[in-house]
Amino acid sequence: MAGGGGGRKPATSSSPSSRRQKPRASREFGPERSLESQKEGLCSSSPSVSSTESTLQMVIPGLLKSLDSPVQPPKSLDSPLQTVKQVQPRKSLDSLVQMVGSMQLSKSTESKSASSGSGAAGSDLGAAPFDICMGNSKGTVILKHGLLEINREKRRAKELSDIAPVQHLRPGMVLLKNFLKPDDQVKIIKHCRDLGVGPGGFYQPGYREGAKLSLRMMCLGKNWDPDSGSYGDIRRFDAAQPPKIPEELTKYVKDAIAASHEFLKQRGKGATNPDAELPVMSPDICIVNFYTTSGKLGFHQDNNEQRSSLARGLPVVSFSLGDTAEFLYGDVRDDDKASKIKLESGDVLIFGGQSRHIFHGVSSIAPKSAPLWVTDKANLRPGRLNLTFRQYNYKGSVNVTPAPFDTCVCDNNTAPLQHLRPGMVLLKKFLKANDQACLTFIHFALFSFSLVLISSVGMKSYFYSCLCFFM
Repeated sequence: MAGGGGGRKPATSSSPSSRRQKPRASREFGPERSLESQKEGLCSSSPSVSSTESTLQMVIPGLLKSLDSPVQPPKSLDSPLQTVKQVQPRKSLDSLVQMVGSMQLSKSTESKSASSGSGAAGSDLGAAPFDICMGNSKGTVILKHGLLEINREKRRAKELSDIAPVQHLRPGMVLLKNFLKPDDQVKIIKHCRDLGVGPGGFYQPGYREGAKLSLRMMCLGKNWDPDSGSYGDIRRFDAAQPPKIPEELTKYVKDAIAASHEFLKQRGKGATNPDAELPVMSPDICIVNFYTTSGKLGFHQDNNEQRSSLARGLPVVSFSLGDTAEFLYGDVRDDDKASKIKLESGDVLIFGGQSRHIFHGVSSIAPKSAPLWVTDKANLRPGRLNLTFRQYNYKGSVNVTPAPFDTCVCDNNTAPLQHLRPGMVLLKKFLKANDQACLTFIHFALFSFSLVLISSVGMKSYFYSCLCFFM
């Protein structure tokens, strides 16, 4: 309107009518200019929450005042376009008020989501303890499982019934499929949850240069420091003492080792000593790791326990709960040459003896693969909970010299044929007494014949004859 009116010839008379029109025009078009300037200022502001709040505080009072004051139409209109522009301010105000309301609603929604997700924040120094279980508030809506999830659960249960309950993967390495019952799994998860939110609970481990492991860790019995690769009585960054292993968890470990020994006895028809392949151990330390759906663990060896424990070949007992993990293991640090198995919720993996120092790791976690009752009864977060039990120090006698890697411990009273590791076989007392006597006679005869040759032809001639024979 102001630009359109500038093309007319200005009036030369100073009549009362002309003096009355100027103030009326300024009252009519003043609010429109202020609204446009306010809208430009609002659009040019940054999208941050603080700037939005300050802008709204300045805009809202003016908007309300403009809405309350009626807009008087001009007495004379140059064209129908003036009518459109005259009605436009109220439409713009209505749309702007709606925009303000939507911004306030989205802001409140974001604040609610941020407060509800604060429990999943990192457990670094100064952050809240990490809770492996989801909260159960009264306002939480629990959705029923769909038919697809229920059928998938039934199909997986049928597949597990067809899988062998115990698998002998390699010497000293046994997998107990679905060994932990559903109620036992719920108890273990709740034990870890209660310990994890207390002193010395779950945190995100890392190294001094700043790299972080893609998991949450809690140590029981003794604290393991990934940066130094050693055990200690307190945690380095907060001086927290690790909790003790609950007695109920120790019982599960002993039951798993006993089940493995029973399997080895039946497999060897009573001729094999199970303790030679998989020694008995009393766990006094445990590392509890929680992997999110994107968590993983690189290839490594578990060799930070005491030398006597490693030399004895005391096993590592691993519990898997929640989502399924792809577990890699092998004799060398090479992912391409590693063997792969699926560790599902309730599986127990034991590796000791000749397999105590295998390289192993977790390559991936399968999302939404946990049994439904794990999420329903235990409220475990999406991910995998893993407990690895060990014995830090073995106080018994060890008959072999400890070695830092690939330690192999064998009992002299074991089976006559022992597979120590791939490509290495020990035949115990393979030569009989008569065979040993025969070999002794042959050695004596060869030695006597050599003495006769030396005495008859001389030392030099004997040396040249032997040299020509080997050439």
